[in-house]
Amino acid sequence: MTRIALCQIPVSPDPSVNLRRVREALARAEGADLAIFPEATLTRIGRRVTDLAEPLDGPFVTGMAEAAKRHGLAVIAGVFEPAEGLVHNTAVALDASGEIKAAYRKIHLFDSFGAKESDMVAPGAEPVVVELAGLRIGLITCYDIRFPELARALVDRGAELFAVIAAWGSGPLKEDHWVTLVRARALENTMWTAAVGQAPNPAESSDGFGVGRSMLVDPMGVVRADLGTPAGVRVVEVDQEVTAWARATLPCLEHRVLGVDRS
Repeated sequence: MTRIALCQIPVSPDPSVNLRRVREALARAEGADLAIFPEATLTRIGRRVTDLAEPLDGPFVTGMAEAAKRHGLAVIAGVFEPAEGLVHNTAVALDASGEIKAAYRKIHLFDSFGAKESDMVAPGAEPVVVELAGLRIGLITCYDIRFPELARALVDRGAELFAVIAAWGSGPLKEDHWVTLVRARALENTMWTAAVGQAPNPAESSDGFGVGRSMLVDPMGVVRADLGTPAGVRVVEVDQEVTAWARATLPCLEHRVLGVDRS
């Protein structure tokens, strides 16, 4: 059994404010083994990200690492790294000692619904699975959730949990898309899925990013926790015996035909 803290925090344009919110959330995540924060926890998505991006040994990730070590918690959170005039939209994974174990650079960029993430962000190229808190975790960032082939690539790399971090935009049907897609990736892969979004933050930004709705979905697609809209931290449990039961009952991964090398 692994205990995960879904840390649905509001995100400010100011990295120092966000680091304080990370520290406060970790202090509230008592009993958890892993804390998951949203995409772009470093700073809100916008034109200033190229100025505020930091290397992974910069003050923001270093501060998170110190807090992770202090509380004995592994951490996944979204940051921005410099990338030759652009940035990488990166999910960084820290173990409970504060050591960086992996960094996933978002592959699918949000050039949709009138936005153009590729104006600021350089795409990554490789799916990433990282071992944290006794689980092999496949990392997925926001728009990536619309691409089932990424989730399957993570399955093929041995993922036992999907960690989805997001700054999901508001708008017609968008919240419904989020819930449907998170549940679909969990169900079609019989995979526990922990999805964490930014809490709405109208006092600090009107950009529409952040609808909340952080969720834990079980391998049968059942929503076990939904944080709704307000900021909050909720500790949930992931039981791999449920995965074993789901895959014995619904062995769809064994029944795959397309895209499977049976030579």
